[in-house]
Amino acid sequence: MSDTRRKAKARAQARKKGSMKGMSVKSGDKRPTKSGAGMTKKGVEKYRRQNPGSNLKTAVTEKNPSGSRAARRKSYCARSAGQMKKFPKAAKDPNSRLRQARKRWRC
Repeated sequence: MSDTRRKAKARAQARKKGSMKGMSVKSGDKRPTKSGAGMTKKGVEKYRRQNPGSNLKTAVTEKNPSGSRAARRKSYCARSAGQMKKFPKAAKDPNSRLRQARKRWRC
């Protein structure tokens, strides 16, 4: 594959809907693992600008959410439990982004 074609493919991948390319802890889009991993409000706003029509939201962190927020938490916890099975190395590491995010969501 030629260099120009490879670069074009990389640009297309970055523009692809749902791409998290360009999101980093350093830019303030993601929370560091020490403070619970996951995305910050700034990161969610940036993602929604890059992906119009998306419905991404920040973590549900309160102790007793009600209604749709409780359902979101339950759904996230179920999905992330599957990630724990898929990535056993991350599941064993207490400082992994996965484990820290689950802790933040109170899973």
